[in-house]
Amino acid sequence: MSNPVQDMQEIRNNAQLLYSREEVEAALDRMAVKLTERVALSNPLLLAVMNGGLIPLGMLLPRLDFPLRVDYLHATRYRERTFGTDLQWKKTPECSLAGETVVVVDDILDEGYTLQAIVDYCKEAGAKEIISVVLIKKLHQRCNDMQADIVGLDTPDHYLFGYGMDYKGYWRNAPGIFFIQEKQHD
Repeated sequence: MSNPVQDMQEIRNNAQLLYSREEVEAALDRMAVKLTERVALSNPLLLAVMNGGLIPLGMLLPRLDFPLRVDYLHATRYRERTFGTDLQWKKTPECSLAGETVVVVDDILDEGYTLQAIVDYCKEAGAKEIISVVLIKKLHQRCNDMQADIVGLDTPDHYLFGYGMDYKGYWRNAPGIFFIQEKQHD
Protein backbone atom coordinates (compact mmCIF):
# COMPACT_ATOMS: atom_id res chain seq x y z
CA MET A 1 0.00 0.00 0.00
CA SER A 2 1.28 3.44 -0.93
CA ASN A 3 2.14 5.98 1.77
CA PRO A 4 1.28 9.52 0.53
CA VAL A 5 3.78 11.22 2.85
CA GLN A 6 6.63 9.01 1.68
CA ASP A 7 5.51 9.29 -1.94
CA MET A 8 5.41 13.08 -1.77
CA GLN A 9 8.76 13.23 0.01
CA GLU A 10 10.25 11.13 -2.78
CA ILE A 11 8.78 13.50 -5.40
CA ARG A 12 10.35 16.47 -3.56
CA ASN A 13 13.70 14.70 -3.17
CA ASN A 14 13.87 13.86 -6.88
CA ALA A 15 12.70 17.25 -8.16
CA GLN A 16 15.12 19.77 -9.63
CA LEU A 17 15.41 23.26 -8.18
CA LEU A 18 14.59 25.84 -10.84
CA TYR A 19 14.47 29.00 -8.68
CA SER A 20 15.79 29.29 -5.13
CA ARG A 21 13.92 30.99 -2.32
CA GLU A 22 16.19 34.03 -2.76
CA GLU A 23 15.45 34.24 -6.49
CA VAL A 24 11.70 33.99 -5.89
CA GLU A 25 11.85 36.61 -3.13
CA ALA A 26 13.75 38.98 -5.45
CA ALA A 27 11.09 38.43 -8.13
CA LEU A 28 8.37 39.24 -5.59
CA ASP A 29 10.24 42.46 -4.71
CA ARG A 30 10.29 43.47 -8.40
CA MET A 31 6.61 42.59 -8.80
CA ALA A 32 5.71 44.73 -5.78
CA VAL A 33 7.54 47.73 -7.24
CA LYS A 34 5.71 47.36 -10.57
CA LEU A 35 2.36 46.88 -8.87
CA THR A 36 2.91 49.89 -6.61
CA GLU A 37 3.69 52.05 -9.66
CA ARG A 38 0.48 50.90 -11.35
CA VAL A 39 -2.12 50.93 -8.58
CA ALA A 40 -0.92 52.66 -5.39
CA LEU A 41 -3.25 55.62 -5.87
CA SER A 42 -6.28 53.74 -7.21
CA ASN A 43 -7.69 52.04 -4.08
CA PRO A 44 -7.28 48.59 -5.63
CA LEU A 45 -9.06 45.37 -4.82
CA LEU A 46 -6.61 42.45 -4.90
CA LEU A 47 -8.10 39.05 -5.72
CA ALA A 48 -6.23 35.86 -4.88
CA VAL A 49 -6.99 33.02 -7.26
CA MET A 50 -7.34 30.08 -4.90
CA ASN A 51 -5.53 27.93 -4.11
CA GLY A 52 -2.33 28.72 -6.00
CA GLY A 53 -2.57 32.51 -5.79
CA LEU A 54 -2.80 32.47 -1.99
CA ILE A 55 0.96 32.26 -1.42
CA PRO A 56 2.08 34.82 -4.05
CA LEU A 57 -0.54 37.29 -2.82
CA GLY A 58 0.37 36.62 0.81
CA MET A 59 4.03 37.23 -0.01
CA LEU A 60 3.22 40.42 -1.96
CA LEU A 61 0.95 42.05 0.63
CA PRO A 62 3.65 43.13 3.14
CA ARG A 63 5.62 44.61 0.23
CA LEU A 64 2.71 46.90 -0.78
CA ASP A 65 2.74 50.01 1.39
CA PHE A 66 -0.53 51.63 0.28
CA PRO A 67 -4.22 51.21 1.08
CA LEU A 68 -5.79 48.19 -0.60
CA ARG A 69 -8.53 45.63 -0.10
CA VAL A 70 -8.31 41.85 -0.48
CA ASP A 71 -10.82 39.23 -1.58
CA TYR A 72 -10.55 35.92 -3.38
CA LEU A 73 -12.13 33.71 -5.96
CA HIS A 74 -11.74 30.06 -6.73
CA ALA A 75 -11.68 28.86 -10.31
CA THR A 76 -9.75 25.74 -11.20
CA ARG A 77 -8.99 23.37 -14.05
CA TYR A 78 -6.60 21.01 -12.22
CA ARG A 79 -8.34 19.87 -9.01
CA GLU A 80 -5.21 18.16 -7.61
CA ARG A 81 -4.37 16.52 -10.94
CA THR A 82 -1.35 17.14 -13.15
CA PHE A 83 -3.46 18.14 -16.14
CA GLY A 84 -6.22 20.67 -16.72
CA THR A 85 -9.77 19.92 -17.81
CA ASP A 86 -12.93 22.04 -17.79
CA LEU A 87 -12.94 25.22 -15.73
CA GLN A 88 -14.85 24.86 -12.49
CA TRP A 89 -15.97 27.96 -10.56
CA LYS A 90 -16.06 27.21 -6.84
CA LYS A 91 -16.30 30.74 -5.39
CA THR A 92 -16.74 34.25 -6.72
CA PRO A 93 -15.60 37.38 -4.80
CA GLU A 94 -17.74 38.77 -2.00
CA CYS A 95 -16.94 42.38 -3.01
CA SER A 96 -18.60 44.08 -5.93
CA LEU A 97 -16.15 44.61 -8.78
CA ALA A 98 -18.18 47.39 -10.41
CA GLY A 99 -16.03 50.47 -11.00
CA GLU A 100 -13.02 48.92 -9.23
CA THR A 101 -9.37 48.59 -10.11
CA VAL A 102 -9.01 44.83 -9.72
CA VAL A 103 -5.66 43.09 -9.37
CA VAL A 104 -5.90 39.35 -10.03
CA VAL A 105 -3.00 37.45 -8.42
CA ASP A 106 -2.27 33.85 -9.40
CA ASP A 107 0.65 31.48 -9.13
CA ILE A 108 1.18 30.60 -12.79
CA LEU A 109 0.22 31.48 -16.34
CA ASP A 110 0.34 28.18 -18.16
CA GLU A 111 -2.21 27.62 -20.92
CA GLY A 112 -4.04 30.84 -20.06
CA TYR A 113 -7.59 29.48 -19.94
CA THR A 114 -8.17 30.09 -16.24
CA LEU A 115 -6.66 33.57 -16.15
CA GLN A 116 -8.55 34.58 -19.30
CA ALA A 117 -11.83 33.36 -17.81
CA ILE A 118 -11.16 35.30 -14.60
CA VAL A 119 -10.29 38.50 -16.48
CA ASP A 120 -13.47 38.06 -18.56
CA TYR A 121 -15.49 37.54 -15.37
CA CYS A 122 -14.05 40.76 -13.88
CA LYS A 123 -14.93 42.71 -17.04
CA GLU A 124 -18.48 41.36 -17.02
CA ALA A 125 -18.77 42.30 -13.33
CA GLY A 126 -17.98 45.92 -14.26
CA ALA A 127 -14.36 46.31 -13.16
CA LYS A 128 -12.93 49.65 -14.31
CA GLU A 129 -9.42 48.22 -14.74
CA ILE A 130 -8.04 44.69 -14.43
CA ILE A 131 -4.37 43.97 -13.83
CA SER A 132 -3.23 40.37 -13.93
CA VAL A 133 -0.24 39.35 -11.82
CA VAL A 134 1.44 35.94 -11.90
CA LEU A 135 4.52 34.68 -10.14
CA ILE A 136 5.42 32.32 -13.02
CA LYS A 137 4.85 32.47 -16.76
CA LYS A 138 5.61 29.29 -18.68
CA LEU A 139 7.37 29.94 -21.96
CA HIS A 140 5.36 28.06 -24.55
CA GLN A 141 2.73 28.62 -27.20
CA ARG A 142 -0.75 29.27 -25.77
CA CYS A 143 -4.03 28.45 -27.46
CA ASN A 144 -5.19 31.96 -26.61
CA ASP A 145 -3.26 35.22 -26.53
CA MET A 146 -3.53 35.71 -22.75
CA GLN A 147 -0.58 37.59 -21.29
CA ALA A 148 -0.17 38.67 -17.68
CA ASP A 149 0.46 42.35 -16.95
CA ILE A 150 3.06 41.68 -14.25
CA VAL A 151 5.19 38.52 -14.24
CA GLY A 152 7.73 37.49 -11.63
CA LEU A 153 9.69 34.77 -13.42
CA ASP A 154 9.66 32.99 -16.77
CA THR A 155 10.14 29.23 -16.86
CA PRO A 156 10.53 26.49 -19.42
CA ASP A 157 7.54 24.23 -19.95
CA HIS A 158 8.00 21.84 -17.01
CA TYR A 159 5.62 20.61 -14.34
CA LEU A 160 6.35 22.94 -11.40
CA PHE A 161 5.62 23.12 -7.70
CA GLY A 162 6.37 25.52 -4.85
CA TYR A 163 5.29 29.07 -3.88
CA GLY A 164 1.65 28.23 -4.49
CA MET A 165 1.97 25.70 -7.29
CA ASP A 166 1.23 22.15 -6.25
CA TYR A 167 1.89 18.58 -7.20
CA LYS A 168 -1.36 16.63 -6.69
CA GLY A 169 -2.32 18.96 -3.85
CA TYR A 170 1.07 18.88 -2.13
CA TRP A 171 4.21 21.05 -1.99
CA ARG A 172 2.63 24.51 -2.41
CA ASN A 173 4.87 25.26 0.58
CA ALA A 174 8.16 24.20 -1.04
CA PRO A 175 10.98 26.71 -0.36
CA GLY A 176 11.69 27.46 -4.00
CA ILE A 177 10.29 26.53 -7.37
CA PHE A 178 10.99 23.00 -8.45
CA PHE A 179 10.31 20.99 -11.57
CA ILE A 180 9.52 17.35 -12.04
CA GLN A 181 10.83 15.19 -14.83
CA GLU A 182 8.01 14.12 -17.16
CA LYS A 183 8.15 10.45 -16.20
CA GLN A 184 7.72 11.35 -12.50
CA HIS A 185 4.37 13.09 -12.73
CA ASP A 186 2.40 10.85 -15.06
